[in-house]
Amino acid sequence: MKPSSRWTPLLLVGPALSIFCLVVLLPLLGTIGLSVTRWNGFGTPSFAGFDNYQRAITDSVFIKSFTNVGVYIAATLILEVLVGLILAGALSSRKSTTIYRVALFVPVMLPMVVVSVLWRFIYNPDFGLINAIVRKLGGENFSQVWLGDTRTALLSICFVSGWVYSGFYLAIFTAGLQRIPRDIIESAALDGASERILFWRIKVPMIKSVNQVSALLCITGGIQGFDLFYVMTGGGPYYTTEVPTTYMVRSVFRDQEIGYGSALAIVVTLIVLVVGFIFTKIRKQNENSLEY
Repeated sequence: MKPSSRWTPLLLVGPALSIFCLVVLLPLLGTIGLSVTRWNGFGTPSFAGFDNYQRAITDSVFIKSFTNVGVYIAATLILEVLVGLILAGALSSRKSTTIYRVALFVPVMLPMVVVSVLWRFIYNPDFGLINAIVRKLGGENFSQVWLGDTRTALLSICFVSGWVYSGFYLAIFTAGLQRIPRDIIESAALDGASERILFWRIKVPMIKSVNQVSALLCITGGIQGFDLFYVMTGGGPYYTTEVPTTYMVRSVFRDQEIGYGSALAIVVTLIVLVVGFIFTKIRKQNENSLEY
């Protein structure tokens, strides 16, 4: 059915486009403009050219933050995506799974600030639950200052992230597994395939697109991760858990270097866009190769 007027599509798209321009496009343009200035939030900004960007690519803390986020992404690909996939596979072979899915999805519905504060108490070296269990089991030497030790701080945050988001990926993979035709599974089962072979050799390859999307969400979400790091450790100790987003906030609100913080934001945005573009190209190439 064709619209009665050529202005009808514009009227329908107009509200969403206006919100996009107001919430996304204008702030982005403003950030780009501020990124080429020196400004502390007061007075008139002074033009700095590309000095902020040159400083960003030589900033050791900013570079270390990408190393930290790389470790975080690698860990969460296992603790979130892989664990979510395994949980979905385990539940797919059961008849009644609603209660398990709801229980595992509950952490996703909690505000991340609440989760962060909760786990700070759990990791507390004096009265935290983890050290209490360790001491109860007689492992006094294994009790740690989990969030204050450079060896354990980042991994502790990764574990919390896995606890929260594994249920999210469980829901995604469960939806993907439910789309697999039952006759394929039944045929393989009749041929003597075990549950393990059914899952890894048949089910997982048949939801390849879901696996790819989940990996992309984990990677791009990891680069943009902020709340867990900011609330639990604030980037410490000694920048061990510093990630690009926490460093941006520190530069803008603590150091009052709004121009430099804007340049860092643009760099992170470009990296996320490049990762998404590369991932999309690889996915299209794989789809085209399967067609031939």
